[in-house]
Amino acid sequence: MVIAVDAMGGDHGPSEIIRGCVSASAIETGVEIVLLGPKELLNRELKLQKASGMVRVEEAGDTISMDEEPAWAIRNKPESSIVVGNKLVKDGSAQAFVSAGNTGAVMAGALLIMGRIKGISRPAITVKCPMRTRDVYVLDAGANADCKPENLLDFAIMANSYLKSVIKISKPSVGLLSIGEERGKGNELVKEAYGLIERADLDFYGNVEGRDIALGTTDIVVCDGYTGNIVLKLSEGLVLQVMAEFKAIASSSFLTKLAGLVFRPGLMKMKERLDPDEYGGTLLLGVDGVCTICHGSSTAKAIGNAVLQAVNAVRGGVVEKIKEDLKGKPQLNV
Repeated sequence: MVIAVDAMGGDHGPSEIIRGCVSASAIETGVEIVLLGPKELLNRELKLQKASGMVRVEEAGDTISMDEEPAWAIRNKPESSIVVGNKLVKDGSAQAFVSAGNTGAVMAGALLIMGRIKGISRPAITVKCPMRTRDVYVLDAGANADCKPENLLDFAIMANSYLKSVIKISKPSVGLLSIGEERGKGNELVKEAYGLIERADLDFYGNVEGRDIALGTTDIVVCDGYTGNIVLKLSEGLVLQVMAEFKAIASSSFLTKLAGLVFRPGLMKMKERLDPDEYGGTLLLGVDGVCTICHGSSTAKAIGNAVLQAVNAVRGGVVEKIKEDLKGKPQLNV
């Protein structure tokens, strides 16, 4: 198995990305990791980090900056690391592509080069939200600000395929994010999507509210990308605020400092579980290949975990599973 990694994406330059790849290579010793970027620069960094022979470099002499228009950049920068990575997956030289670069460009590259899976209207960004009772997978988390009902149906089918094939949940439950649990609640998008999703071969719970994500009511929560991205960013902010509040309280007096020492092991476990770096990146489901998108500020730990996530997605055969499950998709004109 070969995983292509954009070594030039992200805020921390190639050094942090290479460290993450070296770490992942030490865990998945049989997986080859191909770093994409200027060969001379990357080979020099590899020597400094004493990488194994399973991490190598392939030339990609151009980069796409964070402020460039995605579609234009993909068409006009054929030697960029994002374009080269997508092409490697397209021609079968690699089985997955991982990037912390310009998110829009990564998505545009996957769509224009890998292409969409036949039968999928739009791809979706899938985010794992670790909750106390279970992990909840929310999609779309930002790929599509505006959606049609059939898009939400596709999101539900793709997430169901992913959880079955990769996460190994035999019967994932699906919730549709709305402003109330009753069937008739929500805007027109939600109401129409409800009718489509309930006809699919899915364990459809029905409508769920925002709090149900935190409660872990269902394995999957489906929504449009505008709503999903707000949910994601709000969740990130809440985690930071809660941890800061605990820290402030624990250091406010002698007694709370003592209490903080008692609770510290549990708090550290909670922090680790909620740490985004533990989960690496987000899968772009719906394109004809495995594509993992990482945050621009990703650390070496996040990159390493994103590579491992991509390896698991390839091993689980998520793309093939989505194609198989689409055969049972309800006809929209019925």
